[in-house]
Amino acid sequence: MRRTLRVAAYAVVVRDGQLLLARARDDDGRPEWVLPGGGMEHGEDPYDTVRRELEEETGYLVEVTGFLGVDSSRRTLPGRFRRPVDHQGLRLLYAGRVAGGELRDEIGGSTELAAWHPLDAVPGLARIGLIDAALRLWRERPASGHLEAGRG
Repeated sequence: MRRTLRVAAYAVVVRDGQLLLARARDDDGRPEWVLPGGGMEHGEDPYDTVRRELEEETGYLVEVTGFLGVDSSRRTLPGRFRRPVDHQGLRLLYAGRVAGGELRDEIGGSTELAAWHPLDAVPGLARIGLIDAALRLWRERPASGHLEAGRG
């Protein structure tokens, strides 16, 4: 089985009790909220990745204020010619604050809308699980940068 690894960097940006999110489409075309951020380019430092991706997806210039931790996932994906692929996603999560720019939607990219959401409304959104893990890291700030399995 072929194996792949994708490394990405995301930011938790909270301002006035609201979380900055971007909206994308899932594999079936349904809208879902995601953390702004994305894949690291070859040779790029993840610190630079998160700042570049935030500007692309939201219009904001972001100051990275801390490293929150790592979220890792592994799953089997369909590959070419119906051969399965063992895929691992390594997601680096940062805390950030808006340092400039203006909120805008991404044009021609992986997301279609950028918006602020009250923190207490996030559980009711159609969202990816990474948002919940990232908020736990942001709230708990574990010294290890890793969440204990099984804790909600």
